Amino acid sequence: MSPVSRRLSDHHAARAAATRALVASTVERLLTEGEPYSEISVQRIIEEAGVSRATFYAHFHGKSDVLVHLADTLRESLLALARKGDPGTGDDGIGRLTRFFTDVIALHRAHQGVLGAVREAATYDAAVSDFYTADLEGFDEVVRTTLLSRQAAGATPACLDVTVASRIIVWGGNQAIAHHLRVDDGSGDAALARELAAIWWYGAYGRPAAPDPSPEPERRDRPPVSLSRARGSG
Repeated sequence: MSPVSRRLSDHHAARAAATRALVASTVERLLTEGEPYSEISVQRIIEEAGVSRATFYAHFHGKSDVLVHLADTLRESLLALARKGDPGTGDDGIGRLTRFFTDVIALHRAHQGVLGAVREAATYDAAVSDFYTADLEGFDEVVRTTLLSRQAAGATPACLDVTVASRIIVWGGNQAIAHHLRVDDGSGDAALARELAAIWWYGAYGRPAAPDPSPEPERRDRPPVSLSRARGSG
């Protein structure tokens, strides 16, 4: 590719990225302002973004494609946090997890409109539903891998079923955060982070090893008592 062609290609790529970012930020602004996702039309998006219909469809298949684009960008930020979320093996395990969840909750709250729209659209839009499921499965796998690594290092007990445990804490934790954001004004965010950290730590990451089953006491068979002895001798 000649230098001129390369410059033109870079220019077109930059313009396309800028257009996609403009449309995406427009949709997120509308959601943040309280617009229900189901009531935001493509016409409304192009009017608010100041682009033509042809330009919109040159970059997105429809409004659900914009939502998936927004959620995908957010997912990368959350996955980056999750990959750094191993609490380690020291005494500050709960403290590390608390700081992790503080960041996670803050990110969820900052993009609450997008996440709420994803959960809403996932109930009736197959494309969004597939993304939402794959999103949580990605987090599930990160946690599962971390727990397996901790088991191999002896930091998490072998009795833990990592597949089931990761499924419970990831999928259940996601629902807990979503509900919290709907009912809490932010004053309870620190408490939620602490409780999630404690549940993850004591439930999985730092769970104490289960004690070995106690052996059954030895049975000492006694000779049967005769009927006459039981009644007493006369």
